[in-house]
Formats: sequence, structure tokens, C-alpha cells
Amino acid sequence: MNSSLDLEPGPVAVGSLVGLSGLLYLLVPVVGPVSLGGLSVSVVALSAVVLTLGFSLGFVVFARRGHRLFAAAHGIFAVAWALLALGPFLGSGTVLVAGVVVLVAGVGFLVTQGR
Repeated sequence: MNSSLDLEPGPVAVGSLVGLSGLLYLLVPVVGPVSLGGLSVSVVALSAVVLTLGFSLGFVVFARRGHRLFAAAHGIFAVAWALLALGPFLGSGTVLVAGVVVLVAGVGFLVTQGR
């Protein structure tokens, strides 16, 4: 019996980004802001950006495989997280609220499509 693990690069990359995002989020109480190109960035903001990248890559991976609902879910969450990360960075409550609206509307859409 062959027990080798068959890992595909796309899903592994998506899972790695989502895992890294979670790890960064867990480090928030321990690690202060990090310096990126002269900017001081909070670890929670960095976590949100990495999660956005993971969802964006997930959109591409699932779309290429023909899994439309999973691709839509990843695309919706990529846009929502991008807005949720960008809102505080820009100091814009409107962008932050737009992220929440995309998130809530997207979940509603996905629930109706899943039925």
C-alpha cells in the first residue's frame, strides 16, 4: 500500500498563505509593528493583506478547475478583505463599510447559490 501524499501546488499555496495569515494574526499580541519599505505596518494589517492574497489565489485556482461556487467564494472574500484592510490604511470609514457590505452581501449570495 502506497501512502505517499499527492500535493498539488495551487491548493498548497492557498493553504500556506491562509495559514501564514493566521499565524501572523496570532502573533499580534507578541510582535509590534514591522517596518516595510519605510512604513510601520501592524501585524494585523499584514495578516489581512496575506489573507487577501490567499483568497485571490484561491479564486484563480478554483476557477481554473471549473469549481465556480468555490471560485466565487474566494473572489468575494478577496475583495471584502482587501477593502477591510485598505479602509483603515487610508483612514476611510467608507471603504471599511464597503468591505463589510461586500462581505455580508457575498455571504448572502453564496448561501442562496449553495442551496
